[in-house]
Amino acid sequence: MEIKVFKFGGASVNSAMGVQNVAAILEKYPGNNIVMVLSAMGKTTNALEELLRHYLSVDAVSMVEVYYRLKDFHFAIVHKLFPDKNHPVFAELETEFTLLQGYLRKGHLTPGERKEYNFEYDQIVSFGEKFATIIVNHHLVYSGIKSKLFDARKMIKTDSSYRDARVEWTETSATIRTVMNSYFPKRDEKRKVAVIQGFIGSDPSGNTTTLGREGSDYSAAILAYSLKTKEVTIWKDVPGVMNADPKWFRNAKKLDLLSYREAIELAYFGASVIHPKTIKPLENANITLKVMSFLHPDSPGTSVKNLRKWSVPFPIFIRKQNQVLISLSPRDFSFILEENLSEIFNILAKHQIRVNVMQNSAISFSICVDDDPALENQCLAVLQKDYRVRYNKNLELYTIRHYHQRAINKIAKGREILLEQKTRSTVHLVLQ
Repeated sequence: MEIKVFKFGGASVNSAMGVQNVAAILEKYPGNNIVMVLSAMGKTTNALEELLRHYLSVDAVSMVEVYYRLKDFHFAIVHKLFPDKNHPVFAELETEFTLLQGYLRKGHLTPGERKEYNFEYDQIVSFGEKFATIIVNHHLVYSGIKSKLFDARKMIKTDSSYRDARVEWTETSATIRTVMNSYFPKRDEKRKVAVIQGFIGSDPSGNTTTLGREGSDYSAAILAYSLKTKEVTIWKDVPGVMNADPKWFRNAKKLDLLSYREAIELAYFGASVIHPKTIKPLENANITLKVMSFLHPDSPGTSVKNLRKWSVPFPIFIRKQNQVLISLSPRDFSFILEENLSEIFNILAKHQIRVNVMQNSAISFSICVDDDPALENQCLAVLQKDYRVRYNKNLELYTIRHYHQRAINKIAKGREILLEQKTRSTVHLVLQ
C-alpha cells in the first residue's frame, strides 16, 4: 500500500471544524497509508513566542495571562470535538500543559541562570506542535480512522543549532524507515495514519530543537525523502502556489506547474507557501511536491517537479514585512574590502541573522534583514564597535521574479525606494 506524506499547517486546524475537515480529507484516500505532519494550531506559535518574551523578561503576570489564553484556546477546541468529558484527550492535553507550566516556573531565575535565547525558544515554542498532534490524533481515532501519534524528536535527529537545527541525515533516515516500516500494515490490511509533529527534532543530548520558522514543510520533506515516497502534499488555505499572496495582491493567479529550480528561488526569497529547505531533499529523490487547498481538496492545486523546460506566464511577487535596512561603513572611511565583509558575515552568522538582500559601494555595505530580537539586543551592538551603523526599521522588501517595468511601477508607485537591485530575472525593492 503506497505511503503518502501530507503536511497540514496551522490554519487548517485552527478550530474544531478545521480538525473535522482534515479528517474528512484523509477519508478521501482510503487506499493509502498516510504520514501526516502537523503544525501548531492557528496562531499558537506566535502566542508561544510572546510567552517566551515574558519568560525571559521575568514578567510573571503577562506570562500567566498568555499561558491561560493558550490553554483555553486548545481546550475550547477539544470540548467541541469530544462530547464525553472523560475522553483521554483531556488528561493527555492537561499533562502537556502541566509540563509547559513546570518549565515556565524557571522564569524567576535571573537571565544569567537561564540558557541563551535560541535554546529557550526551542524548548518553549515546540509545545505548539505537541498540543496540536495530541488533539488531531485523538479525533482521527474517534472518527474511526486507525491512527497513532509518533514523537518527531525520536526520529528527526539534529545538531544543536537551536532555532535552525541541521538534520543528521543518516541517523534520521534510518530511524524513520525503521519506525514507519514496523507500523504500517502489510498487504491487504486496513490502512493506517501516522501523526507526527512538524518543526521539531532533537539533538544528541536529547534537547528539543526546531528546524526554522515554518519548518513543518521541511519535516514533511525529510519524511518523504527517508521513505522514498512518490509525492508529498502540503495543504494550504490557498488554491496552490500563487504569483502573489492573495491576502494583499488582488487578482493573484495560480501557477499550475512549477519547476524545482523556480520553487527554490521563490522559497529562498521568502515565498511563504514553501519553506526554503523543503525543496532540496525532494529534488534529490525526484519526489513531486503538491500544494493543495484544504478548503477545496478536490481542486488540482500546483505540482512542483523536475522540469527541464519551464516558462513563467507572468511576474511573481514576494513580499516580506518587518524588514530592517542596515548600512555599515568603516569609522575611518577606508574601503569596504573582503576582510571587512568576512568579519561582518561572521558576526551575522554568529547571531543567526539571515541576509535577504545586500549591496555595497566603495565605503559602505548595506543589508536588508528580518527584524529579530537578537538584532538590536546583540548583533548591532557588536557591529557598532568597528563600524558606523545606520538602520531603518518597519520596512517592506518586495522581490519580483520575471519582472517587467509595469510590475515594478505597480509596487513602487507613491513609495520611497531605499534600495533597488536588479538581475536578469529578479528585482529587489526595499520600500519605506
